[in-house]
Amino acid sequence: MFDKARYIIVEGPIGAGKTSLARRLAEYLPATKPMFERPQDNPFLTRFYQNPGRWALSTQLSFLFQRLGQLAALGNDTLENNERIISDFMLERDVLFARITLPKDELALYEQVYAAAKPAFLPVPDLVIYLQAPTVTLIERIHKRGIDAERRISESYLDRVARRYANFFFQYETAPLFIVDAAVLNPVDNEDDFKLLVERIAEMRGYREFFGYGL
Repeated sequence: MFDKARYIIVEGPIGAGKTSLARRLAEYLPATKPMFERPQDNPFLTRFYQNPGRWALSTQLSFLFQRLGQLAALGNDTLENNERIISDFMLERDVLFARITLPKDELALYEQVYAAAKPAFLPVPDLVIYLQAPTVTLIERIHKRGIDAERRISESYLDRVARRYANFFFQYETAPLFIVDAAVLNPVDNEDDFKLLVERIAEMRGYREFFGYGL
């Protein structure tokens, strides 16, 4: 799979380890065009965790335009030159989060903006790696990494995020999907797990595969 996959996305809920794994893969393969989200550049994110009702729409719009800018910066030359892109986000995640955080009227406004701003052509990934994890695992890993702004994330919010991701990828058919049980495997911190992950993806033959211990 790695020989053919030039555009790889690692996705998963907050705390699953998507950015760290994407960075490891970008170094290992390597990637000529790593593309990672920049939460530190969103001026509303800390305020969102403090007061979600007040700052959700601003936070969502800021992330949306940040990601649109990153995707636009890829340019056609990157795709035509067959460069390897590794990213820790897909644009669809913005709508997923908006449907969790926004009230009905603001969601309708957001979806209008999204529809108008979304480019007519978006590159389709060759492979999506989805890190699936229960809420208890997400909480443990968020606390472990110790980012101050994230300490305010509630268990109920994380549970909704994890459920939305599970539902989204249950129906996902746009690209080959490799699902990782991140509750029992930790390819970010465990070298053996990372090697197993790389081997399994390299051998991937189906359109959807699940990776966990014993599988």
